[in-house]
Amino acid sequence: MIREISKGRPVGALRRRLLLEAPAETPDGAGGQLRSFETVAAVWAQVEWLSGNERWRAGRPEQATSHRITLRWRAGVDAGQRLRDGEQVFDIRAVGDPDGGRRRLVCLVEEVGR
Repeated sequence: MIREISKGRPVGALRRRLLLEAPAETPDGAGGQLRSFETVAAVWAQVEWLSGNERWRAGRPEQATSHRITLRWRAGVDAGQRLRDGEQVFDIRAVGDPDGGRRRLVCLVEEVGR
């Protein structure tokens, strides 16, 4: 029998190693702030493609793709952070604990860079 994290998800489904990053702001010397991201943790995750579309930004077409990323439950994961897999960057838009059991987190993300 295969151990499961939750209904229908075998433990081996979390096979992608992602970096969880949080925003960090530093003074820019001119009264403003520079935003960068610092690595908080490395996590095992399952990444599932949900949808893709094209939109216009600054007069240019841009592809936007959304994914669902499932990882083991951990405190402190929130919208505004991001997940990274090498050059692939996912902005976290929403985070939820589907069954309230603190076993897994589901993050709805948008891919923003390659």
